[in-house]
Amino acid sequence: MLKTITRTMAATVAAGLLAGAAHAQTAPRVYENGTVWQISHIETKPGMFDEYMAYLNGQWRASNEAGIKAGDIISYKILQVNAARDKEPDLILMIEFKNMAVFDASQAEQDKRTAALWGTNQKAAQAQISREAMRVQRGGVLVRELKFQK
Repeated sequence: MLKTITRTMAATVAAGLLAGAAHAQTAPRVYENGTVWQISHIETKPGMFDEYMAYLNGQWRASNEAGIKAGDIISYKILQVNAARDKEPDLILMIEFKNMAVFDASQAEQDKRTAALWGTNQKAAQAQISREAMRVQRGGVLVRELKFQK
């Protein structure tokens, strides 16, 4: 009998919590999905800041401009971190994409874009290896902007 009372009380409490959770979720949504940002934290190696900035002004910029022309990229930015400490990024690279669907391109489409920018996948891989001599990627995030409805 004690087990039955305990089970009944537990079920009542659980039902009450679930009802409270359901009630809390009935608030109207006041935001819409916005653009998607790819944010990379970069630490340039000693003496390589200007060389890495030259790379960014070349292939990285060309890649982003091609994305803008294709309608996938909205904007891109480079932010310099003031007084970065050892093992922290001194640059933050930000690319704003129109939506998450941009990341669902087929392998064939990705290879086509790589070939247009780098020539071949092998050249793209070699360029990635060369960048490692100039910088260390210290992390990054992919985030979605949320915009309040008007």
